Amino acid sequence: MTFDDQEYLHRYPFIDRILITSEDIQLRVRQLANEISRDYEGTVPILVCILKGAYPFLADLTRCLAIEHEVDFMAVSSYEGGTQSTGVVKIEKDLTCNITNRDVILVEDIIDTGLTINHLVELLRTRNPRSIRVAALLDKKPARTKEADLHYTGFEIPKEFVIGYGLDYDEKYRNLPFIGIMKA
Repeated sequence: MTFDDQEYLHRYPFIDRILITSEDIQLRVRQLANEISRDYEGTVPILVCILKGAYPFLADLTRCLAIEHEVDFMAVSSYEGGTQSTGVVKIEKDLTCNITNRDVILVEDIIDTGLTINHLVELLRTRNPRSIRVAALLDKKPARTKEADLHYTGFEIPKEFVIGYGLDYDEKYRNLPFIGIMKA
């Protein structure tokens, strides 16, 4: 399916502009899947989708992978409906699979402060995986307050609040096929 990003701009007048088009996202996801497939050839990694925002990224990424893999989900919260992270990470849904001696790839929509991803990596390390790597669609380095070790990154973005392709504002706009910036 192809998306007409401009059609969404007419439908949603609160979007200031498109930061990353749906076409660019799909191209970059295929490139990341190729990198992951090369790095994990001969293994069966577990891709852990961090809900809710990363689900479109995970779905597209898994369809492009050329290796066997498993999928599990975690739900965490650090925003509580606003546009700024609270800095407090809450685990709302934990893994259902055992990751001991397994290769784990955390699939995230966006890394901004670095607090959430560092908390998750530290938590999952206590479960003795063989390895943990992070695949993030978006890296908002200007917002970083704690270093984050990202292994697969889609795009670096400026310190702006973004929506679309899984990212929301108050649980809305995850359906947009692109990454957009809301009008102030």
